Amino acid sequence: MQRLSGLDASFLYLETPSQPLHVCSILELDTSTMPGGYTFDRLRDELALRIKAMPQFREKLADSAFNLDHPVWVEDNDFDVNRHLHRIGLPPPGGRLELAEIAGHIASLQLDRTRPLWEMWVIEGVAGTDAHEGGRLAVMTKVHHAAVDGVTGANLMSQLCSTEPDAPAPDPVEGVGGANELEIALTGAMKFAARPLRLANALTDTASTVLKTVLRARSGQTMAPPFAAPRTAFNDTITAERNIAYAQLDLDDVKTVKDYFGVKVNDVVMALVSGVLRQFLLDRGELPESSLVAMVPVSVHEKSDRPGRNQVSGMFASLQTHIADPVERIKAIADANSVAKQHSSAIKATLLQDWSQFAAPAVFGAAMRVYARTSLTKRIPVHNLVVSNVPGPQVPLYFLGSEVKAMYPLGPIFQGSGLNITVMSLAGKLNVGIIACPELLPDLWELADDFGVGMEELLLATR
Repeated sequence: MQRLSGLDASFLYLETPSQPLHVCSILELDTSTMPGGYTFDRLRDELALRIKAMPQFREKLADSAFNLDHPVWVEDNDFDVNRHLHRIGLPPPGGRLELAEIAGHIASLQLDRTRPLWEMWVIEGVAGTDAHEGGRLAVMTKVHHAAVDGVTGANLMSQLCSTEPDAPAPDPVEGVGGANELEIALTGAMKFAARPLRLANALTDTASTVLKTVLRARSGQTMAPPFAAPRTAFNDTITAERNIAYAQLDLDDVKTVKDYFGVKVNDVVMALVSGVLRQFLLDRGELPESSLVAMVPVSVHEKSDRPGRNQVSGMFASLQTHIADPVERIKAIADANSVAKQHSSAIKATLLQDWSQFAAPAVFGAAMRVYARTSLTKRIPVHNLVVSNVPGPQVPLYFLGSEVKAMYPLGPIFQGSGLNITVMSLAGKLNVGIIACPELLPDLWELADDFGVGMEELLLATR
Protein backbone atom coordinates (compact mmCIF):
# COMPACT_ATOMS: atom_id res chain seq x y z
CA MET A 1 0.00 0.00 0.00
CA GLN A 2 0.98 3.64 -0.37
CA ARG A 3 -0.39 6.27 2.01
CA LEU A 4 -1.73 9.53 0.65
CA SER A 5 0.03 12.67 1.79
CA GLY A 6 -2.02 15.30 3.58
CA LEU A 7 -2.05 17.45 0.44
CA ASP A 8 -3.21 14.52 -1.69
CA ALA A 9 -5.93 13.66 0.83
CA SER A 10 -7.08 17.28 1.17
CA PHE A 11 -8.51 17.07 -2.35
CA LEU A 12 -10.70 14.21 -1.11
CA TYR A 13 -11.75 16.10 2.02
CA LEU A 14 -12.57 19.31 0.13
CA GLU A 15 -14.67 17.59 -2.53
CA THR A 16 -18.42 18.22 -2.41
CA PRO A 17 -21.23 17.50 -4.90
CA SER A 18 -20.86 21.05 -6.26
CA GLN A 19 -17.06 20.96 -6.15
CA PRO A 20 -15.73 17.81 -7.83
CA LEU A 21 -11.95 17.90 -7.59
CA HIS A 22 -10.67 16.08 -10.64
CA VAL A 23 -8.51 17.39 -13.46
CA CYS A 24 -9.46 16.83 -17.08
CA SER A 25 -8.01 17.16 -20.53
CA ILE A 26 -9.46 17.08 -24.03
CA LEU A 27 -7.27 15.58 -26.72
CA GLU A 28 -8.02 16.15 -30.40
CA LEU A 29 -6.56 13.29 -32.41
CA ASP A 30 -5.87 12.47 -36.05
CA THR A 31 -6.59 8.75 -36.41
CA SER A 32 -5.00 8.46 -39.87
CA THR A 33 -1.66 7.69 -38.19
CA MET A 34 -2.98 4.81 -36.06
CA PRO A 35 -1.35 1.52 -37.13
CA GLY A 36 -4.01 -0.72 -38.67
CA GLY A 37 -6.56 2.10 -38.59
CA TYR A 38 -8.80 3.22 -35.76
CA THR A 39 -11.34 0.99 -34.10
CA PHE A 40 -12.58 1.41 -30.57
CA ASP A 41 -11.54 -2.16 -29.72
CA ARG A 42 -8.01 -1.55 -31.01
CA LEU A 43 -7.71 1.62 -28.94
CA ARG A 44 -9.03 -0.16 -25.84
CA ASP A 45 -6.58 -3.04 -26.26
CA GLU A 46 -3.65 -0.64 -26.69
CA LEU A 47 -4.74 1.29 -23.59
CA ALA A 48 -4.94 -1.93 -21.57
CA LEU A 49 -1.36 -2.76 -22.59
CA ARG A 50 -0.10 0.66 -21.54
CA ILE A 51 -1.90 0.50 -18.18
CA LYS A 52 0.05 -2.63 -17.30
CA ALA A 53 3.06 -0.31 -17.07
CA MET A 54 1.12 2.40 -15.16
CA PRO A 55 0.26 1.14 -11.66
CA GLN A 56 -1.34 4.49 -10.73
CA PHE A 57 -4.22 3.65 -13.08
CA ARG A 58 -4.79 0.35 -11.27
CA GLU A 59 -4.87 1.70 -7.70
CA LYS A 60 -7.92 2.56 -5.62
CA LEU A 61 -8.52 4.10 -2.21
CA ALA A 62 -8.69 2.05 0.97
CA ASP A 63 -9.27 3.06 4.59
CA SER A 64 -10.14 1.73 8.03
CA ALA A 65 -12.62 2.98 10.59
CA PHE A 66 -9.75 2.99 13.10
CA ASN A 67 -7.26 4.78 10.86
CA LEU A 68 -5.97 7.99 12.47
CA ASP A 69 -4.08 9.13 9.38
CA HIS A 70 -4.93 9.59 5.70
CA PRO A 71 -6.26 6.85 3.39
CA VAL A 72 -3.99 4.62 1.31
CA TRP A 73 -3.67 3.48 -2.27
CA VAL A 74 -3.97 -0.27 -2.85
CA GLU A 75 -4.02 -2.45 -5.92
CA ASP A 76 -7.49 -3.00 -7.37
CA ASN A 77 -7.54 -6.76 -7.78
CA ASP A 78 -10.75 -6.52 -9.79
CA PHE A 79 -9.45 -3.85 -12.17
CA ASP A 80 -11.21 -3.86 -15.53
CA VAL A 81 -10.39 -1.23 -18.13
CA ASN A 82 -13.94 -1.43 -19.46
CA ARG A 83 -15.22 0.20 -16.25
CA HIS A 84 -13.12 3.28 -16.97
CA LEU A 85 -13.16 3.59 -20.76
CA HIS A 86 -16.37 4.89 -22.31
CA ARG A 87 -17.50 5.59 -25.86
CA ILE A 88 -19.85 8.31 -27.08
CA GLY A 89 -20.71 10.00 -30.38
CA LEU A 90 -21.15 13.70 -31.05
CA PRO A 91 -24.43 14.87 -32.55
CA PRO A 92 -24.10 16.57 -35.97
CA PRO A 93 -22.31 18.69 -37.01
CA GLY A 94 -19.81 17.56 -34.37
CA GLY A 95 -18.19 20.97 -33.98
CA ARG A 96 -16.61 22.65 -31.00
CA LEU A 97 -19.97 23.57 -29.45
CA GLU A 98 -21.16 19.97 -29.43
CA LEU A 99 -17.81 18.70 -28.14
CA ALA A 100 -17.66 21.30 -25.37
CA GLU A 101 -21.24 20.56 -24.29
CA ILE A 102 -20.53 16.87 -23.83
CA ALA A 103 -17.18 17.59 -22.17
CA GLY A 104 -18.84 19.98 -19.73
CA HIS A 105 -21.35 17.31 -18.73
CA ILE A 106 -18.57 14.75 -18.21
CA ALA A 107 -16.56 17.23 -16.13
CA SER A 108 -19.52 17.84 -13.80
CA LEU A 109 -19.76 14.19 -12.68
CA GLN A 110 -17.83 12.94 -9.66
CA LEU A 111 -15.60 9.89 -9.94
CA ASP A 112 -16.56 6.62 -8.24
CA ARG A 113 -14.36 6.30 -5.15
CA THR A 114 -14.76 2.53 -5.00
CA ARG A 115 -12.65 2.21 -8.16
CA PRO A 116 -9.37 3.69 -9.41
CA LEU A 117 -10.01 7.42 -9.65
CA TRP A 118 -9.94 8.00 -13.39
CA GLU A 119 -12.10 7.80 -16.49
CA MET A 120 -11.50 8.14 -20.21
CA TRP A 121 -14.17 9.05 -22.75
CA VAL A 122 -13.65 8.33 -26.44
CA ILE A 123 -15.74 10.81 -28.44
CA GLU A 124 -16.42 10.00 -32.10
CA GLY A 125 -17.95 12.11 -34.84
CA VAL A 126 -15.64 15.11 -34.30
CA ALA A 127 -16.01 17.71 -37.08
CA GLY A 128 -18.42 15.38 -38.83
CA THR A 129 -15.59 12.98 -39.71
CA ASP A 130 -15.41 9.20 -39.38
CA ALA A 131 -12.53 8.16 -37.13
CA HIS A 132 -12.64 4.69 -38.69
CA GLU A 133 -11.66 6.26 -42.02
CA GLY A 134 -8.77 8.33 -40.72
CA GLY A 135 -10.85 11.24 -39.42
CA ARG A 136 -10.77 13.14 -36.15
CA LEU A 137 -11.35 11.75 -32.69
CA ALA A 138 -11.54 13.38 -29.26
CA VAL A 139 -10.57 11.75 -25.99
CA MET A 140 -11.46 13.29 -22.64
CA THR A 141 -9.60 12.15 -19.55
CA LYS A 142 -10.54 12.64 -15.89
CA VAL A 143 -8.17 11.93 -12.99
CA HIS A 144 -8.81 12.90 -9.38
CA HIS A 145 -6.58 15.64 -8.00
CA ALA A 146 -5.73 13.36 -5.07
CA ALA A 147 -3.78 11.27 -7.57
CA VAL A 148 -2.12 13.96 -9.72
CA ASP A 149 -0.99 17.55 -9.86
CA GLY A 150 -0.06 19.38 -13.06
CA VAL A 151 3.35 17.76 -13.39
CA THR A 152 2.37 14.20 -12.41
CA GLY A 153 -0.72 14.47 -14.61
CA ALA A 154 1.38 15.52 -17.58
CA ASN A 155 3.77 12.64 -16.85
CA LEU A 156 0.90 10.16 -16.84
CA MET A 157 -0.34 11.49 -20.17
CA SER A 158 3.18 11.23 -21.58
CA GLN A 159 3.17 7.52 -20.71
CA LEU A 160 0.07 7.10 -22.86
CA CYS A 161 1.79 8.98 -25.66
CA SER A 162 4.89 8.32 -27.74
CA THR A 163 6.96 10.13 -30.33
CA GLU A 164 6.23 7.41 -32.91
CA PRO A 165 2.77 6.11 -33.85
CA ASP A 166 3.87 2.46 -33.69
CA ALA A 167 5.98 2.62 -30.53
CA PRO A 168 5.69 -0.60 -28.49
CA ALA A 169 4.07 -0.55 -25.07
CA PRO A 170 6.55 -0.43 -22.14
CA ASP A 171 7.14 -3.47 -19.94
CA PRO A 172 4.59 -4.14 -17.18
CA VAL A 173 5.22 -2.59 -13.74
CA GLU A 174 4.06 -4.09 -10.46
CA GLY A 175 1.59 -2.15 -8.33
CA VAL A 176 1.60 -1.19 -4.66
CA GLY A 177 -0.08 -4.37 -3.46
CA GLY A 178 -2.91 -4.65 -0.97
CA ALA A 179 -3.54 -3.96 2.71
CA ASN A 180 -6.08 -5.04 5.31
CA GLU A 181 -7.87 -2.71 7.72
CA LEU A 182 -5.64 -3.67 10.64
CA GLU A 183 -2.47 -2.83 8.70
CA ILE A 184 -3.93 0.51 7.58
CA ALA A 185 -4.92 1.34 11.18
CA LEU A 186 -1.58 0.33 12.77
CA THR A 187 0.59 2.21 10.28
CA GLY A 188 -1.79 5.16 10.52
CA ALA A 189 -1.40 5.21 14.30
CA MET A 190 2.38 5.35 13.91
CA LYS A 191 2.05 8.30 11.51
CA PHE A 192 -0.35 10.01 13.92
CA ALA A 193 2.04 9.57 16.83
CA ALA A 194 4.76 11.44 14.92
CA ARG A 195 2.56 14.47 14.29
CA PRO A 196 3.67 16.54 17.32
CA LEU A 197 7.24 16.62 15.99
CA ARG A 198 6.05 17.54 12.50
CA LEU A 199 3.80 20.24 14.01
CA ALA A 200 6.76 21.80 15.83
CA ASN A 201 8.73 21.93 12.57
CA ALA A 202 5.76 23.42 10.71
CA LEU A 203 5.31 26.11 13.37
CA THR A 204 8.99 27.06 13.16
CA ASP A 205 8.87 27.29 9.35
CA THR A 206 5.65 29.30 9.52
CA ALA A 207 7.12 31.79 11.97
CA SER A 208 10.10 32.24 9.66
CA THR A 209 7.79 32.77 6.69
CA VAL A 210 5.71 35.36 8.54
CA LEU A 211 8.85 37.27 9.54
CA LYS A 212 10.19 37.27 5.98
CA THR A 213 6.82 38.44 4.65
CA VAL A 214 6.64 41.30 7.14
CA LEU A 215 10.12 42.45 6.14
CA ARG A 216 9.22 42.22 2.45
CA ALA A 217 5.95 44.08 2.99
CA ARG A 218 7.83 47.07 4.40
CA SER A 219 9.58 47.48 1.06
CA GLY A 220 6.58 46.52 -1.05
CA GLN A 221 8.21 43.27 -2.22
CA THR A 222 5.35 40.85 -1.61
CA MET A 223 2.96 38.98 -3.86
CA ALA A 224 -0.71 39.95 -4.02
CA PRO A 225 -2.35 38.94 -0.71
CA PRO A 226 -5.24 36.46 -0.50
CA PHE A 227 -8.72 37.75 0.34
CA ALA A 228 -7.91 41.08 -1.32
CA ALA A 229 -9.38 40.27 -4.75
CA PRO A 230 -12.27 42.44 -6.00
CA ARG A 231 -15.66 40.85 -6.55
CA THR A 232 -16.66 39.81 -10.07
CA ALA A 233 -19.52 37.88 -11.63
CA PHE A 234 -17.53 34.63 -11.38
CA ASN A 235 -16.80 35.06 -7.66
CA ASP A 236 -19.92 33.53 -6.20
CA THR A 237 -21.37 30.21 -5.09
CA ILE A 238 -20.84 27.50 -7.70
CA THR A 239 -23.08 24.56 -8.59
CA ALA A 240 -22.11 21.11 -9.85
CA GLU A 241 -22.60 22.10 -13.51
CA ARG A 242 -19.56 22.87 -15.69
CA ASN A 243 -19.10 24.50 -19.07
CA ILE A 244 -15.99 24.43 -21.19
CA ALA A 245 -14.35 26.33 -24.04
CA TYR A 246 -10.88 26.27 -25.53
CA ALA A 247 -8.51 28.07 -27.87
CA GLN A 248 -5.23 27.36 -29.63
CA LEU A 249 -2.44 29.83 -30.38
CA ASP A 250 0.93 29.53 -32.12
CA LEU A 251 3.74 29.20 -29.57
CA ASP A 252 6.05 31.12 -31.93
CA ASP A 253 3.78 34.17 -31.54
CA VAL A 254 4.04 33.86 -27.76
CA LYS A 255 7.84 33.65 -28.01
CA THR A 256 7.94 36.68 -30.32
CA VAL A 257 6.17 38.75 -27.66
CA LYS A 258 8.33 37.22 -24.92
CA ASP A 259 11.58 38.09 -26.69
CA TYR A 260 10.49 41.59 -27.71
CA PHE A 261 9.53 42.63 -24.19
CA GLY A 262 12.24 40.61 -22.45
CA VAL A 263 9.75 38.69 -20.28
CA LYS A 264 8.92 35.04 -19.55
CA VAL A 265 6.44 32.84 -21.42
CA ASN A 266 4.32 32.78 -18.26
CA ASP A 267 4.22 36.59 -18.26
CA VAL A 268 2.80 36.53 -21.80
CA VAL A 269 0.23 33.93 -20.73
CA MET A 270 -0.82 36.10 -17.78
CA ALA A 271 -1.00 39.16 -20.05
CA LEU A 272 -3.30 37.27 -22.43
CA VAL A 273 -5.55 36.18 -19.56
CA SER A 274 -5.55 39.72 -18.19
CA GLY A 275 -6.50 41.28 -21.51
CA VAL A 276 -9.28 38.79 -22.13
CA LEU A 277 -10.84 39.26 -18.68
CA ARG A 278 -10.42 43.03 -18.76
CA GLN A 279 -12.32 43.27 -22.06
CA PHE A 280 -14.95 40.80 -20.88
CA LEU A 281 -15.67 42.84 -17.75
CA LEU A 282 -15.46 46.17 -19.60
CA ASP A 283 -18.10 45.05 -22.10
CA ARG A 284 -20.44 44.41 -19.16
CA GLY A 285 -19.59 47.58 -17.29
CA GLU A 286 -18.23 45.41 -14.44
CA LEU A 287 -14.47 46.06 -14.51
CA PRO A 288 -13.26 46.59 -10.90
CA GLU A 289 -11.04 49.56 -10.14
CA SER A 290 -8.48 47.30 -8.49
CA SER A 291 -6.69 44.48 -10.29
CA LEU A 292 -7.98 40.92 -10.48
CA VAL A 293 -5.89 38.39 -8.55
CA ALA A 294 -5.08 34.93 -9.87
CA MET A 295 -3.95 31.94 -7.85
CA VAL A 296 -1.10 30.32 -9.75
CA PRO A 297 -0.09 26.76 -8.78
CA VAL A 298 3.70 26.41 -8.49
CA SER A 299 5.41 23.03 -8.82
CA VAL A 300 7.89 22.18 -6.04
CA HIS A 301 8.81 18.72 -7.36
CA GLU A 302 12.47 19.70 -7.62
CA LYS A 303 12.56 21.29 -4.15
CA SER A 304 10.53 18.82 -2.09
CA ASP A 305 11.60 15.63 -0.37
CA ARG A 306 8.10 14.95 0.95
CA PRO A 307 6.06 11.92 -0.16
CA GLY A 308 2.88 12.34 -2.16
CA ARG A 309 1.73 12.90 -5.70
CA ASN A 310 0.82 16.55 -5.26
CA GLN A 311 4.06 18.50 -4.96
CA VAL A 312 2.72 22.00 -5.34
CA SER A 313 2.62 25.39 -3.69
CA GLY A 314 0.72 28.51 -4.74
CA MET A 315 1.43 32.07 -5.75
CA PHE A 316 -1.05 34.96 -5.80
CA ALA A 317 -0.48 37.10 -8.89
CA SER A 318 -1.87 40.50 -9.80
CA LEU A 319 -3.23 40.52 -13.36
CA GLN A 320 -2.96 44.32 -13.60
CA THR A 321 -6.42 44.50 -15.19
CA HIS A 322 -6.73 48.14 -14.14
CA ILE A 323 -4.13 49.13 -16.77
CA ALA A 324 -5.65 49.93 -20.17
CA ASP A 325 -2.53 49.97 -22.34
CA PRO A 326 -1.46 46.39 -23.26
CA VAL A 327 2.25 47.31 -23.38
CA GLU A 328 2.18 48.90 -19.93
CA ARG A 329 0.10 45.98 -18.70
CA ILE A 330 2.49 43.21 -19.78
CA LYS A 331 5.44 45.12 -18.29
CA ALA A 332 3.57 45.59 -15.02
CA ILE A 333 2.61 41.91 -14.97
CA ALA A 334 6.23 40.87 -15.54
CA ASP A 335 7.41 43.14 -12.71
CA ALA A 336 4.69 41.90 -10.35
CA ASN A 337 5.39 38.26 -11.23
CA SER A 338 9.09 38.75 -10.55
CA VAL A 339 8.32 40.06 -7.06
CA ALA A 340 5.76 37.30 -6.45
CA LYS A 341 8.23 34.59 -7.50
CA GLN A 342 10.89 35.99 -5.17
CA HIS A 343 8.36 36.08 -2.32
CA SER A 344 7.16 32.56 -3.17
CA SER A 345 10.77 31.28 -3.26
CA ALA A 346 11.38 32.78 0.19
CA ILE A 347 8.60 30.57 1.58
CA LYS A 348 9.71 27.04 2.34
CA ALA A 349 8.68 24.87 -0.60
CA THR A 350 7.18 22.17 1.61
CA LEU A 351 5.21 24.45 3.97
CA LEU A 352 1.83 23.74 2.37
CA GLN A 353 2.56 20.02 2.30
CA ASP A 354 3.64 20.03 5.95
CA TRP A 355 0.54 21.84 7.21
CA SER A 356 -1.79 19.71 5.11
CA GLN A 357 -0.53 16.63 6.95
CA PHE A 358 -2.80 17.72 9.80
CA ALA A 359 -5.86 17.91 7.54
CA ALA A 360 -8.94 16.32 9.09
CA PRO A 361 -11.81 15.19 6.85
CA ALA A 362 -14.55 16.49 9.16
CA VAL A 363 -12.92 19.90 9.58
CA PHE A 364 -12.22 20.37 5.87
CA GLY A 365 -15.69 19.25 4.86
CA ALA A 366 -17.47 21.41 7.44
CA ALA A 367 -15.40 24.48 6.53
CA MET A 368 -16.18 24.01 2.84
CA ARG A 369 -19.92 23.67 3.49
CA VAL A 370 -19.99 26.77 5.73
CA TYR A 371 -18.07 28.83 3.16
CA ALA A 372 -20.41 27.71 0.37
CA ARG A 373 -23.61 28.41 2.30
CA THR A 374 -22.76 31.86 3.60
CA SER A 375 -22.30 35.15 1.81
CA LEU A 376 -18.54 34.88 2.25
CA THR A 377 -18.20 33.45 -1.27
CA LYS A 378 -19.63 36.73 -2.58
CA ARG A 379 -18.06 39.20 -0.18
CA ILE A 380 -14.57 37.78 0.38
CA PRO A 381 -13.17 35.83 -2.58
CA VAL A 382 -9.80 34.27 -1.79
CA HIS A 383 -8.81 34.98 -5.38
CA ASN A 384 -10.67 35.69 -8.62
CA LEU A 385 -9.62 32.64 -10.63
CA VAL A 386 -6.96 29.98 -11.05
CA VAL A 387 -4.42 30.41 -13.87
CA SER A 388 -2.03 27.54 -14.54
CA ASN A 389 0.70 27.06 -17.14
CA VAL A 390 1.83 23.49 -17.86
CA PRO A 391 4.85 23.10 -20.18
CA GLY A 392 4.72 20.17 -22.56
CA PRO A 393 7.09 18.57 -25.09
CA GLN A 394 7.69 20.43 -28.34
CA VAL A 395 7.70 17.37 -30.58
CA PRO A 396 4.80 15.61 -32.30
CA LEU A 397 3.06 13.16 -29.95
CA TYR A 398 0.94 10.11 -30.71
CA PHE A 399 -1.75 9.03 -28.26
CA LEU A 400 -2.15 5.25 -28.59
CA GLY A 401 -1.10 5.64 -32.24
CA SER A 402 -3.15 8.72 -33.20
CA GLU A 403 -1.37 12.05 -33.68
CA VAL A 404 -2.20 14.63 -31.01
CA LYS A 405 -3.39 17.84 -32.68
CA ALA A 406 -4.34 19.57 -29.43
CA MET A 407 -4.42 18.86 -25.71
CA TYR A 408 -6.61 21.24 -23.71
CA PRO A 409 -6.03 21.02 -19.92
CA LEU A 410 -8.94 21.69 -17.55
CA GLY A 411 -8.39 22.21 -13.83
CA PRO A 412 -10.96 22.30 -11.02
CA ILE A 413 -12.90 25.35 -9.88
CA PHE A 414 -13.62 26.20 -6.25
CA GLN A 415 -16.35 27.83 -4.21
CA GLY A 416 -16.12 31.58 -4.60
CA SER A 417 -13.87 31.26 -7.66
CA GLY A 418 -15.84 29.80 -10.53
CA LEU A 419 -13.27 30.11 -13.33
CA ASN A 420 -10.11 28.19 -14.18
CA ILE A 421 -7.85 28.94 -17.17
CA THR A 422 -5.07 26.44 -17.78
CA VAL A 423 -2.68 26.46 -20.73
CA MET A 424 -0.34 23.80 -22.08
CA SER A 425 2.40 24.28 -24.64
CA LEU A 426 2.69 21.30 -26.96
CA ALA A 427 4.39 20.75 -30.31
CA GLY A 428 4.54 24.42 -31.24
CA LYS A 429 1.06 25.32 -30.01
CA LEU A 430 -0.31 26.97 -26.89
CA ASN A 431 -3.51 25.16 -25.92
CA VAL A 432 -5.89 27.10 -23.68
CA GLY A 433 -8.49 25.25 -21.61
CA ILE A 434 -11.26 27.22 -19.89
CA ILE A 435 -13.72 25.73 -17.41
CA ALA A 436 -16.32 27.50 -15.29
CA CYS A 437 -19.68 27.27 -13.61
CA PRO A 438 -22.31 28.14 -16.27
CA GLU A 439 -24.55 29.83 -13.71
CA LEU A 440 -21.80 32.42 -13.27
CA LEU A 441 -20.29 32.50 -16.79
CA PRO A 442 -22.81 31.17 -19.32
CA ASP A 443 -20.82 31.86 -22.53
CA LEU A 444 -17.16 30.93 -22.33
CA TRP A 445 -16.60 31.07 -26.09
CA GLU A 446 -16.52 34.84 -25.90
CA LEU A 447 -13.52 34.49 -23.59
CA ALA A 448 -11.93 31.76 -25.69
CA ASP A 449 -12.18 33.68 -28.96
CA ASP A 450 -10.68 36.79 -27.39
CA PHE A 451 -7.38 34.98 -26.80
CA GLY A 452 -6.66 35.27 -30.52
CA VAL A 453 -7.60 38.95 -30.43
CA GLY A 454 -5.33 39.52 -27.44
CA MET A 455 -2.45 37.73 -29.17
CA GLU A 456 -2.80 39.98 -32.21
CA GLU A 457 -2.86 43.04 -29.96
CA LEU A 458 0.43 42.05 -28.32
CA LEU A 459 2.02 41.13 -31.67
CA LEU A 460 1.03 44.51 -33.07
CA ALA A 461 2.96 46.17 -30.27
CA THR A 462 6.14 44.36 -31.40
CA ARG A 463 6.01 45.70 -34.96
